[in-house]
Amino acid sequence: MFTGIISDLGEVLNVGEQAAGLRRLTIACGYDPDTIDIGASIACSGPCLTVVARGRGGHRGWFAVDVAAETLRVTNAGDWRRGTQLNLERSLRLGDELGGHLVSGHVDGLAELVSREDLQDMARLSLGAPAELAPFIAAKGSVALDGVSLTVNEVNGSEFGVLIIPHTLKVTTIGALRAGARLNLEVDLMARYAARLLEAAPRH
Repeated sequence: MFTGIISDLGEVLNVGEQAAGLRRLTIACGYDPDTIDIGASIACSGPCLTVVARGRGGHRGWFAVDVAAETLRVTNAGDWRRGTQLNLERSLRLGDELGGHLVSGHVDGLAELVSREDLQDMARLSLGAPAELAPFIAAKGSVALDGVSLTVNEVNGSEFGVLIIPHTLKVTTIGALRAGARLNLEVDLMARYAARLLEAAPRH
């Protein structure tokens, strides 16, 4: 589990094709590699990925993950190249502060950035959600976009808006986004469970 509070900005160092559609990514990070266990989970711009190797190069650490075909299909991970910056978050430990909202690292689909309005030190983003995910997005609710926990300001059909504060613009990849960008979207877990409970409830 994660919180959607980004703790580091990583950079893809290498992309290598493995067997059966598996893609191995090597990602530079500011984490001490000695504190990263093989098999640990790190959210990389949304998707929860498993560490298969780690080490140190120069002044930065690095870790490697294998990205499966399904993840490449439903996320924007297929677009990641050498030099791509990624929002990183290590998995939540019991007792850690829950600063954002509960995020699973299981991306539901891709949202498209429809428009961006730059305000003084902030930005207002309007995004389009896939039709099947739109019912799970509510005003004042939470979403994770490229791994970042955000509060939904307004909803209009399948479009929704979020306001990005200065800190988030500075320490995540959100600050560089432009219209047309595709972002990994994870809807609120609570909304999914509520919908499932309603679906399974007996009808009289």
